[in-house]
Amino acid sequence: MIKNKIQGNASQMIVCQLDQGQTMFCEAGKFLWKTANVAVETRFTTHEQEEASRGKGLMAKALSTAVEMGKRGLAGESLAFQYFTPNGGSGLVAFAGTLPGEVREIQLDGERTWTAEKDAFVAAESTVKFDIKFAGLTAGRRGGEGFILEQFTGTGSLFIAGAGNFIELNPAQYGGKIQVDTGCVVAFDDQITYGVERIGKFDASGLKTAFFGGEGMSLATLEGDGQVILQSVSMVALARTLQHAAGQASTEGTAGSIRGLLGGSTD
Repeated sequence: MIKNKIQGNASQMIVCQLDQGQTMFCEAGKFLWKTANVAVETRFTTHEQEEASRGKGLMAKALSTAVEMGKRGLAGESLAFQYFTPNGGSGLVAFAGTLPGEVREIQLDGERTWTAEKDAFVAAESTVKFDIKFAGLTAGRRGGEGFILEQFTGTGSLFIAGAGNFIELNPAQYGGKIQVDTGCVVAFDDQITYGVERIGKFDASGLKTAFFGGEGMSLATLEGDGQVILQSVSMVALARTLQHAAGQASTEGTAGSIRGLLGGSTD
């Protein structure tokens, strides 16, 4: 496991101590800072993918790399990973999510699998195996969040991030099933079954909920006796708010430019 310290309140970061022989990887854009003795290398494959292709021919390796890059491209993620390894003793490296919120360490024991939505992954120990999980076209189309999730197995430290605050639940304590805004799902373990279901019919009441309730016609469903991590800020609502704010800024900027040209005579 990686020695680490989570720092910050409204926007947290994780500072990791890498000892000799330890390596971490992250997605491009999640790295913050490091000590000078920590080397950084950009690769298109993870450690286990490189091990699996060891001994294969050049063409087979190239094909395997292209497949992995293609899967990450479909998920909307960066095509490359950044690897961090200390030289000459221990070193420090820090990571954070792309939005203000919390960071959490999940310790993988080699038995339990974790699944995360595609923006949650921050960084992991090189012994953690990263892969793409397809949730199904139907779930993706209904949920509006895409049908591709990220799956993590192996052993070691996995770090995820969420917008706002984390909410941890076990559906078994609430009748075995919870329904969640699709933009609030962060991660869940392999004891949980994920799905998407409609919350109303295509009638007057259902359409009113979809168009004026702000949630659309579908919610994510999480069933089972396991751990679920949610975020208090819906990514869908956040995207909608930012889009609205950007539109307002554009309108106000245009109006300001007109007022400037007219010497403020429109006030």
